[in-house]
Amino acid sequence: MSEAVATMSSSRPYMLRALVEWINDNGLTPHLQVDACASGVRVPAFAVRDGKVTLNIALRAVAHLQMDNDAISFQARFGGVSHNVYVPMAAIEAVYARENGQGMVFPPEPQAGDAPAPGTADRAAAPQADAATATPPKKPPHLRVIK
Repeated sequence: MSEAVATMSSSRPYMLRALVEWINDNGLTPHLQVDACASGVRVPAFAVRDGKVTLNIALRAVAHLQMDNDAISFQARFGGVSHNVYVPMAAIEAVYARENGQGMVFPPEPQAGDAPAPGTADRAAAPQADAATATPPKKPPHLRVIK
């Protein structure tokens, strides 16, 4: 079973598509928070603030929106000028509704070639520590309102 889990693809594109659909179905405006410094991101440089960019991906704001398992791409107008935007899935940090901030923050994903985080390599093969010496799990990420 651990081999099957290790070979599973990322859930990020599936969650992203579902959340964008949910936000659209509720008549709200989906926004993406993107790490503009991540490899492969193509956005207008003047739209980047502190290494991040927030993108409105509402169907009325973009043209030719494509969301596949590898990336999101579309055409959008920035300052009245049309630009092609390309965002790899790993660069997407959050998706949320502009009007109420509801959505999801995504945990960082390792890039191709990155070494696994310490302690994550094949936990199934590692002997289990008893409950008295085990460290408590980290708190899961939480949603922040990004304006």
